[in-house]
Amino acid sequence: MSVEREREELIQRIVESQRDLGRVFAQHQSLLDSNLTLRQLQVLLILSQSGSVSGQDLSQQLHIGLGTVTGIVDRLVGHGLVNRHEDPNDRRVRRIHLTEAGEQAIGAFSETGMRHFRLLMEHLDTGMLRTIAEMSGRILAVAESIDFEGSEVPKPRTFTK
Repeated sequence: MSVEREREELIQRIVESQRDLGRVFAQHQSLLDSNLTLRQLQVLLILSQSGSVSGQDLSQQLHIGLGTVTGIVDRLVGHGLVNRHEDPNDRRVRRIHLTEAGEQAIGAFSETGMRHFRLLMEHLDTGMLRTIAEMSGRILAVAESIDFEGSEVPKPRTFTK
């Protein structure tokens, strides 16, 4: 097997493992037990990272139409998780913010995820933890050096053993 093919297969295995791990954790996440859709959760996560955004910003980040964003935000406002305010620099623009309830929901979601991840780590031996700690540091360093916005992500493909 060529080195390039082995690299591709290893990358695919790692990506699929991460996806599957996410599924395992998602089965136990507090926000996923709520009435929120995946898109609504994505909006909450974007707002938790950005602080506030316009509907146009959300439309671009989610790659969906502005009308769809409006419906999603309307439902989140109805749940009391976000609110809208006039942009002080441009009165035509409405900015969307997390409410205190929205911040608490994201905090609970994050805390639950971290608690589950810690429990997972507690089941590994010390040697494995050393390896994971070293690799995590390396992965973080590479991630911090990549321009994710300018890079193209390849389409997923099926892995064969």
